[in-house]
Amino acid sequence: MTDQFEWTGQVGNAWAEEWQRTDRSFTPVTERLLEVARAHAFTRVMDIGCGAGELSVALAADTPSARVIGVDVSKDLLGVARVRASKLGNLRFALGDAAAWTAGEGERPDLLVSRHGVMFFDDPVAAFAHIAGQAMPGANLVFSCFRERGENGWVHELASALPPGDGPKPDPHAPGPFAFGDRERVEGILSEAGWQEIGFESIDYSMVVGEGEDAVDEALSYFLRIGPAARAIASLDGSQRGEALARLRGVLEAHHRGDAVSLPAACWIVTARSPR
Repeated sequence: MTDQFEWTGQVGNAWAEEWQRTDRSFTPVTERLLEVARAHAFTRVMDIGCGAGELSVALAADTPSARVIGVDVSKDLLGVARVRASKLGNLRFALGDAAAWTAGEGERPDLLVSRHGVMFFDDPVAAFAHIAGQAMPGANLVFSCFRERGENGWVHELASALPPGDGPKPDPHAPGPFAFGDRERVEGILSEAGWQEIGFESIDYSMVVGEGEDAVDEALSYFLRIGPAARAIASLDGSQRGEALARLRGVLEAHHRGDAVSLPAACWIVTARSPR
């Protein structure tokens, strides 16, 4: 699993280089997140684990009167975000861990958002309690996270192309992409951290991983750059690598429709409110 330390190094660099394809893969999630977030009145926004800044940029551009801050541990991703936000005077980015971020004067947010950026906290209860303490009373929280591994078809599709792992099964609650898949666990984390009015919306969507005349080749190159398949295939040698690449291509070809390759994905949109 990707941990916070890795985001500050090579993993963060790879995701920064692939920000456009990653944003595309999350398009349905982003649209719904923004729709839910915009339903609330806000003057100050914090984007938790903002990555390359798509949510931050959208909210700052939509509401020039609001002040927006994006926080992330990856210097490379923030480099991309700052370029995207270069014409927005009401948006700034901070390098750091949101679990330890301290609001400056006039920065206490009344809206907190995150697109798949909250599943990597080492101590999620402590992180969300700290964030609640930095927020305005009654602030709205809106974030997305993958549902459980078994509900995300893209995981099984990619796994079918790879040799079976020899190690123990990963801890489903360890920091990583699926750490917030269990609804009851997430509700318990937020409740213990002091958040109220917790709600969940289930989203099933098509994750577009390749487009255009060479959609399969594009999807293959994407999965060789980031994600679990990239790491697994990079560790293989010779014939094993060739066989895995052929199987992965077969999986992607099976999901090629029209000019796009898309895989089934499932996530939560979670909402909550900080104590008043």
